[in-house]
Amino acid sequence: MASREFLLKSTPMELLRQFPFLNSFFQGQTIDLERSKQSTLQEILLEMDESSQEDKAFDADHFLEQLLDFITQMQTFLGNDQLTVDSLTILPGHDKSGVPEHFTELLFRKSTITSIVGPTGSGKSRLLADIEWVAQGDTPTGRSILINNEKPSSDWRFASGKKLVAQLSQNMNFVMDLSVAEFLELHAKSRMVHNETEVIARIIAAANELAGEKFLPSSPITSLSGGQSRALMIADTAMLSSSPVVLIDEIENAGIDRKKALQLLVGEEKIVLMATHDPILALMADQRIIIRNGGIHAVIHTTEGEKAMLHELEEADRKLQQLRNMLRAGQVLSTT
Repeated sequence: MASREFLLKSTPMELLRQFPFLNSFFQGQTIDLERSKQSTLQEILLEMDESSQEDKAFDADHFLEQLLDFITQMQTFLGNDQLTVDSLTILPGHDKSGVPEHFTELLFRKSTITSIVGPTGSGKSRLLADIEWVAQGDTPTGRSILINNEKPSSDWRFASGKKLVAQLSQNMNFVMDLSVAEFLELHAKSRMVHNETEVIARIIAAANELAGEKFLPSSPITSLSGGQSRALMIADTAMLSSSPVVLIDEIENAGIDRKKALQLLVGEEKIVLMATHDPILALMADQRIIIRNGGIHAVIHTTEGEKAMLHELEEADRKLQQLRNMLRAGQVLSTT
């Protein structure tokens, strides 16, 4: 968090580098900060005598107060003032019949993957909603959520700049008449990233690594296939979203490289929760939650035997993908 002393010791150039959104604030001032970018604010203000300040209708104390308030408000809006989320904990509630859940606590750490499995209608969405809304015993399940092992502030539920969960839904449909680059540029500008061009290029490159068929920055987003759309949003979420928790629903139906998608999200230090019916994805996770009758029935940590089985399943999946590619290419399949 910026302080008055920090501002005075910094040059306008240093402040712009750390807080790119200050460009508009500086442009609205009566003093020429552009000309004095290499001098500290303290030096700039000391050079202005009383008559000079009167001529420019400038008040140094008021200027510093406005500057500090502007930085604080913008950081809150962008979610940049929030503490780092290293862990998220679920405290038990009960199932649909009121039977208590039999676990002490369920811990998620950043850069880990948890799969959520259970029949349709078993309560997977309710679990995810509890996490998204940072439940405090006030939802139908009675569960409570801790952040960094502490009861979180209400900001995580109500503040516009803080969103605990970024959701990637099963169906991705774009309706805006924009190119891929223009869409990402809008998001980057809303996040006020200073290396916008570099970040956009990284997102497109990562998305093309995930998608079965590559697309260009100039491609209209409405022309992207389902797999391409999902790949774009996974890369965008990994690199631009400030939400520490990412929820993915049935990634097996996305038409993308599932393993690379998960590696990308984990590499960006996200806590990944994944509702799935795919045994390969379930075994890729560090642990899996079994949902039954609206409650958490069991928590299973992936065993060494299951990890060995995963290699066999991935090899079978690779061969199946080869057959799919042969069919798409118009080749005749054979048993040899």
